[in-house]
Amino acid sequence: MLLQLLVGTAVSICNITLHSLLMTAVVRVSRSTGSMETSHPALLLTCVMIVTALVLMGAHICEVIVWALAYIAVDAAPDGSGMVYFAFVNYTTLGYGDVTPREEWKLLGPMTAMNGVLLFGWSTAVIFHVLSKAMANTGRAMA
Repeated sequence: MLLQLLVGTAVSICNITLHSLLMTAVVRVSRSTGSMETSHPALLLTCVMIVTALVLMGAHICEVIVWALAYIAVDAAPDGSGMVYFAFVNYTTLGYGDVTPREEWKLLGPMTAMNGVLLFGWSTAVIFHVLSKAMANTGRAMA
């Protein structure tokens, strides 16, 4: 069990670091975008939100791939399982149950889910931050 906890913690730290770097970039870009002059503030707001959502989706896909690589490294899933699919199901807490980890690595599934829930919540907070900044700036432009 200790090895599972160590592996899960290491992968979580990698993903938290990755997420932190991308979230910092998103927030910085959103701040600079907010100071842009535009004759179409609603279009700018729409573009900012689309790009933010796409970047966050890309971040989550990368984090799922990190989990999939960890599953491959420790041979956590049965032969023939799609590791990225298996990681996605755990990360998103979907939990189909059609693929289950090997008995000696069962703890990685819940650890993946815990990591996914935390990072999805963080992404939601960043979306709200970017949206509020963009709306404040476009509100000034519309006035």
